[in-house]
Amino acid sequence: MQFNHTSAALTAVFDDSNLVSAAGLVPMMRLAERAGLTDLADKFLTVSTDKGANAGAKVSSLVAGMLAGADSIEDMRLLRHGGMRRLFDRVYAPSTLGSFLRAFEFGHVRQLDAVASRFLTGLARESTGLLPTSDGYTFVDIDDTIIEVEGYLKQGASFGYSGVRGLNAVLATASTNESAPVIVTQRLRRGSTSSARGAKRVVSDALAVLRRMPTPAARRVLVRADAAYYSHAVVSAAQKAGADVSVTVRMNPSIRQAIESIVGDAWTPIEYPGSMRDEETGRLISRAEVAEIPYTAFVSQKARQITGRLVVRRIPELGPKAFREQPTLFDTWRFHAFFTTTSADALDTVTADRTHRHHAIIEQVNADLKASALAHLPSGKYAANAAWLVLAVMTHNLTRAAGAIADTGGRLRRAVTQTIRRTLVNVPARIASSARKLRLHLPEHWPWAKAWAMLLTHCTSPPGVTAS
Repeated sequence: MQFNHTSAALTAVFDDSNLVSAAGLVPMMRLAERAGLTDLADKFLTVSTDKGANAGAKVSSLVAGMLAGADSIEDMRLLRHGGMRRLFDRVYAPSTLGSFLRAFEFGHVRQLDAVASRFLTGLARESTGLLPTSDGYTFVDIDDTIIEVEGYLKQGASFGYSGVRGLNAVLATASTNESAPVIVTQRLRRGSTSSARGAKRVVSDALAVLRRMPTPAARRVLVRADAAYYSHAVVSAAQKAGADVSVTVRMNPSIRQAIESIVGDAWTPIEYPGSMRDEETGRLISRAEVAEIPYTAFVSQKARQITGRLVVRRIPELGPKAFREQPTLFDTWRFHAFFTTTSADALDTVTADRTHRHHAIIEQVNADLKASALAHLPSGKYAANAAWLVLAVMTHNLTRAAGAIADTGGRLRRAVTQTIRRTLVNVPARIASSARKLRLHLPEHWPWAKAWAMLLTHCTSPPGVTAS
């Protein structure tokens, strides 16, 4: 594509008060209102002094800024350009929003957590595709990540297990085989906090939120986690809430003894990188194999043992000799094991292993947040950053719901936040008025015009009416 040289000169003037760069905020914030965002914040947030006044409008402004791409308080200026004041009321200045966040204490963050969980329930009512109600498992994944910060002025920032200075965010997501993950619980912690700290509470809160959502009571829930969360507290919390678990285990002597007891013909080849099928026999030839054995976890804790299955995956140990095409006399293996309370009838050995490996989906959520609102933690105050995390989570869930509404069977349903922002949010428009009505003139031949129009129709239809 080349520049059009038909004109002799080019000039640019920022002088049009009827233009907006993010017309997609109109249906997005309509959807947020229908899910109860403003009303919930006004009801539950009790931030003191004048800085906490109109909490609902300020929370909505922060979410709108994050939708449009803001990753700092200063970026909230993008809400005050062109004709934004013609489309929205109470468009606050960045300084006002920053003062609002800095007025937060720990209790206010917990109040915002209550807003986020109820907002997610409202989004699930608006978008049936957010968490489908068909039969099968709902997967709850838990993991933590380090949000890197610069300098020494961030409260709680320190070096953690990754060797990076930052703050630790733990997330619990919910997803199905048909839907992208939404975040049901979140916590911001000190950078040096261990992964397992407070995990029992996170699991309990996540399953409590899931129970309040409009999903069938008979739908099974599977909690997946890595070895950092293999503890009696986490597993028992999930079982108490009626969920199964699938948790990676550490290679301690008890686990090694259990693996050594697996007989040789119990191993089954699985689909894995490098696997293939024999053309003549149809037999799967793979470098990875799985097997399982009954296992009782936490045997050292009297009256607290939990029975289940130990599923083990093994792959060849490839040392330097293997790369020089000098095979060893005996096969050596690397073992990866996880403990699960699911029944073999629900998930056989191969399916259980494949399902557990899909726990890695939460890493995509972490990357999505860090490429959006969590690219920075904007304040030096810990509570303000904790509130920023909750707001980023609500924004993430809002984009998931919007994608499911706008494109029920297409790629937007599983798209990352940047794609939703590019296709549905950051759409330029010119505002015109006629007969006391506002009309948005959007770009001709916009590739995602149909999805955008479907989202707008849904968000402007009367409550209880599903737009076709």
